[in-house]
Amino acid sequence: MSYEPKFRTMVDIYRYATRTFAKRPLFGTKRGGEWQWSTYAEFGKTVDALRGAFDHLGLNPGEGVAVIANNRPEWAAAAYATYGLGGSYIPMYEAQLDKDWEYILEDCGAKILLVANESIYRRITSFRHRIPRLEHIVLLDGKGDEGCVTFAAALELGKEHPAELRDPEPDEVAGFIYTSGTTGNPKGVLLSQSNLASNVSAAQEVFPMQPDDRSLSFLPWAHSFGQTAELHSLFSLGASMGIAESVTAIVDNLMEIRPTLLFSVPRIFNKIYDGIHRRMRETSGVKKALFDSAMANAQIRRELLLRGKKSFTVEAKHAVFDRLVFSKVRDRFGGRLKKAFSGGAAISKEVAQFIDDLGIMVYEGYGLTETSPIATMNYPGMRKIGSVGRALPGVKIKLDHEITGDPEQGEILVYGHNVMKGYHNLPEENAMVFTEDGGFRTGDMGKLDSDGFLYITGRIKEQYKLENGKYVVPSPLEEKLKLCPYITNVMVYGDNRPYNVAIVVPDPEVLVSWGKEHGVDCSDLKTAFENAQVRALYEQQLGEFGAGFKQYEKVRKFELIEEDFTMENDMLTPSLKLKRRVVIERFGSLIDGMYA
Repeated sequence: MSYEPKFRTMVDIYRYATRTFAKRPLFGTKRGGEWQWSTYAEFGKTVDALRGAFDHLGLNPGEGVAVIANNRPEWAAAAYATYGLGGSYIPMYEAQLDKDWEYILEDCGAKILLVANESIYRRITSFRHRIPRLEHIVLLDGKGDEGCVTFAAALELGKEHPAELRDPEPDEVAGFIYTSGTTGNPKGVLLSQSNLASNVSAAQEVFPMQPDDRSLSFLPWAHSFGQTAELHSLFSLGASMGIAESVTAIVDNLMEIRPTLLFSVPRIFNKIYDGIHRRMRETSGVKKALFDSAMANAQIRRELLLRGKKSFTVEAKHAVFDRLVFSKVRDRFGGRLKKAFSGGAAISKEVAQFIDDLGIMVYEGYGLTETSPIATMNYPGMRKIGSVGRALPGVKIKLDHEITGDPEQGEILVYGHNVMKGYHNLPEENAMVFTEDGGFRTGDMGKLDSDGFLYITGRIKEQYKLENGKYVVPSPLEEKLKLCPYITNVMVYGDNRPYNVAIVVPDPEVLVSWGKEHGVDCSDLKTAFENAQVRALYEQQLGEFGAGFKQYEKVRKFELIEEDFTMENDMLTPSLKLKRRVVIERFGSLIDGMYA
């Protein structure tokens, strides 16, 4: 498992990228209706000035710079300025709750905090007096007051007081990334310079990308997948990133910047799948027949390729369908998109195959914040849909079968350069997750095939036992049910109960459209949820989309709710994982009612 990475530290990446790709475009932002692109050289000047500012503000090696902001060039500049002083970078989300910000700032002991705007600044000032180690706040947008420094002023300060670029040791901490905290306070994952730089190096070794590649960046860099797989990896390769204006503007932004790569979580791919299929269901005649024929031929083509075969007729049809059907869909992504990377959760096999059929290759990977994050990935020439790929160079995957009592699947253990240094100030947690031989216990269950491809089968902590003694892992069923166009979100539950039930969040737009076709007024959702035809629809859909699961795993009863699971109501983590404990507490009476 010996491995020699191309980059040993994040400063190695910074120095290499800014010198090698100085004139190339790096970040694109949309201002006044036009996309403006800054170069690697311009980014380097900003980083150098910011490094001087942080140094003058008293940042010492080993101390922290925190940030509360969405993706933007200043976010990346602050990260590399911090690395260049031997400091630790601690990202947070704009959408997080005040209590999370306060906990993280107190726990990490950051000396400097960057905030996106005056609204966030005002919220921070309400509890700043309780965080004595926070000495300076830098305001990215806005005028601020005497309690903060504007970003423009910080750059001027840094130009007046330049600081030398420091080369940290590979084992020094480069960042705290706080985990989502599905079961309590978030945990500060300590990632070293080597953790991040080696992860970038290993991914780059197996997955060739080019300086001409471009992504539309909407996956938060505060999340380990977006930060390492997109920001740091593309930066190290001389590629460019257009920063999405907002989630609602993604489709328009794709058309405008025409990316070649897409980094996303399964939820986005699911929306693409649902949206196209919904439009096709509402279409008839030649257009619908053409789409159906194209998909049927694509399936035959895929099955032939899996057997190492080709058919002249099938390939000829595919060429026609690609021009008439699939290229039209790809045009909605700008027309140049060829590769997509999925992480953060398991993507449905049906969805991955569908995106593939459109002519966009989906490469799924696996990892956790604690593994920097990439542990395994599919890549060109080494890919199996349904798997999360093989271990990266320098990484080893083992299965602990004792904890599951199953000879086929076990808890996934990760070894290698990507395994974190540990959780900050949590020795008991560290003792629980590290094996005696240095492996990291992921808490995920998986299977390995004879070729070393890993398949995720569930989450150990999510697994529960029904009254009849049968074990259920709810997440695979939930992901399948969320492919139903009538369902936005769902939680399956049955812990120590006789059968599974579900809390279902309908898609209001689709439901209202269905109601108009079937003479049911669904404009008032609460009233619609009690309608017998609506309930029959959802009973049928839950049965149809859960058809491939064992009888005891299926949903027997359900309740429809209007409120979606979101970060704002604390039912989703920032990485869009379900906080089951919170949902169960919130809808406990509904759940109990289904067993009455």
